[in-house]
Amino acid sequence: MNRHIIDFERFLKYERNYSVHTVRAYMNDLAEFEDFLSNSSTEIEKVNAKNINLYSLNLYTKNSKSTVSRKLTTLRSFFNFMVRKGNIKQNPAKLIPLPKKEKELPVFLSVDEVFKLIDSIDPEGILPLRDLAIIELLYSSGLRVSELAKIKVLDIDHRENFVKVSGKGNKERVVPFGSNAREVILQYLRRRTELKPKDDFFFLNNRGSGLTTRSIERIVKKYGLLSGISKNISPHALRHTFATHLLGGGADLRSIQELLGHSSLSTTQRYTHTSIEQIMKIYDKTHPRA
Repeated sequence: MNRHIIDFERFLKYERNYSVHTVRAYMNDLAEFEDFLSNSSTEIEKVNAKNINLYSLNLYTKNSKSTVSRKLTTLRSFFNFMVRKGNIKQNPAKLIPLPKKEKELPVFLSVDEVFKLIDSIDPEGILPLRDLAIIELLYSSGLRVSELAKIKVLDIDHRENFVKVSGKGNKERVVPFGSNAREVILQYLRRRTELKPKDDFFFLNNRGSGLTTRSIERIVKKYGLLSGISKNISPHALRHTFATHLLGGGADLRSIQELLGHSSLSTTQRYTHTSIEQIMKIYDKTHPRA
């Protein structure tokens, strides 16, 4: 691997505090770009806009627009890093336009669908009880799956009903959760020792270690399928559901922004589009003059 890419990896890990999964994605994209360059024996320090344009044309033949956009964004970030370090004079990737993003409304559940999802879990055993606590907490607090996976036992205050989480860039925030989530969390906490904990992570696998984000995603998907709901249910869908239901209940965008841990209000504003979409559907179905 090129030494500049190794330096960039260190920068992402230790200066930007990116997650392991994010850093790996960047490195995979750059490894693919290195392979492409090897065909023309072009060194990374000598890359120009023409090289990247040829690479982007190659990407379009076998990837979706969103994937092409991500890979080109990786190159922009990497060459920005190279410019700041004084290794090159200008960023050649900036001259290549990113594909226009296709606007997609986030997947979210109705209130009835949330109840249906929760009712699909029979919390008799310790693992189903843990799964119910995961889904209740995701819906009740709008946490990112990466945030939920990192929760330690002492991060949860079940007396005051809040959890302390570490979000993007290791920014900490305190997020409340509801009484239903509290009840299930307490039930799981009382029985957590049955999993023979090896560490302080709150949500454990059957070997007593902390759950990975992939495992949590599989758990949520499993009950989505069991519930019979015809939507792609994921932890992220529950986060969208949390925000959409708050907005529908009258919460202001600033409050939702704080709860979700968004640094920009524009990120939160996408939920207004979701609500408007739903309102228009209701209007079309019910108004005599629609």
